[in-house]
Amino acid sequence: MLVLVLNSGSSSIKYQVRDVAISDDDGTKAIIAEGIVEQIGEGEVQNHSHALEIISTELVKSLGDRQIDAVGHRVVHGGERFSEPVLISNEITRAIERLNPLAPLHNPPNVLGIRAIEDKWPELPQVAVFDTAFHRTMPERAWRYAIPNYFYRNYGIRRYGFHGTSIEYVTKRAAELLDTPPGDFNAIVAHLGNGASVTAIEAGQSVDTSMGFTPLEGLVMGTRSGDLDPSILLFLQREGWSADDLDRTLNKESGLKALFGNNDMRSIVEADDEKSRLTLEIASYRLAKYIGGYHVAVSGAQAIVFTAGIGENSWQFREAVARRLAPLGVTLDDGANRAKSDESRTISTPESALAVLVVPTNEERAIAEATAALVQARNEVSTAD
Repeated sequence: MLVLVLNSGSSSIKYQVRDVAISDDDGTKAIIAEGIVEQIGEGEVQNHSHALEIISTELVKSLGDRQIDAVGHRVVHGGERFSEPVLISNEITRAIERLNPLAPLHNPPNVLGIRAIEDKWPELPQVAVFDTAFHRTMPERAWRYAIPNYFYRNYGIRRYGFHGTSIEYVTKRAAELLDTPPGDFNAIVAHLGNGASVTAIEAGQSVDTSMGFTPLEGLVMGTRSGDLDPSILLFLQREGWSADDLDRTLNKESGLKALFGNNDMRSIVEADDEKSRLTLEIASYRLAKYIGGYHVAVSGAQAIVFTAGIGENSWQFREAVARRLAPLGVTLDDGANRAKSDESRTISTPESALAVLVVPTNEERAIAEATAALVQARNEVSTAD
């Protein structure tokens, strides 16, 4: 089965076609085509439908006589309704649209991608895979904020968590690496890219995560502030800052960018000056605090798992975090930590109280496999009927 995976943004569509029948470990042979169409609505690409026409033309060159069997969409916000991937119908599309207020920058373009496929290939089955779904297992003590219930009841204000598709995939791979059944696996998974979050995994499920109502809460990120005293926002509003000003500053001008001057971890560790060292200290300290807390939340983790761009590639950041976790008995194998590899691997010493792993994420593969499973199950039911 060939699955087209779409990640639709407000001005871009990233795509990948995967053959889900190929299960090689690195997945590279399974990728038939991939690319990105950018500047939608800004130049020659008029809208998402036009972008899909461009993608279709490229796919003809790559696929030859082969046909797409299904489309899997990364949808950022599934709210409280969606706890797993779903086959898309008109009703599901409308339900995703109703969640637009919770993710105004992400869900609307996700829906545009869905509708563009409907217009182009109306008979093609589509599946929505939600970033928030994996975190629906969080207990109320973790997702509820200590504010009047009115805000939750009327506006849906609660912790949702994000990066769920990546974290679910990495959790399963990490459990396999340690030869542990997923249902027995307790771990802490740190998804560290430009956006960063850390999740407490108990018995293979999410029980807490650092991102909250939006992806702004939690760790120090590329351009996001992470945790902040809410009174700062009230103070700045009284000083004349608008909500839009604060939104832009906290999401686009904070984090590593504010501390160092840019949001590239490679530049930070290479600079090795006072500013870069302070930036690394602040970011690693924040993550180490969360890991310590989540070690308690899961009643003792078996492993700490690093993934995504920084997590997979920055041995310096992993080292800085692990150094702060020495009181938990965490020790790294320096050679294993520094070694470059695209494979899942253990980087802790045999004596380390917790295993420390690096597990490359692959959201496209996870979305493609979830899509194929749902479509195949639907086909089997149709055949039985």
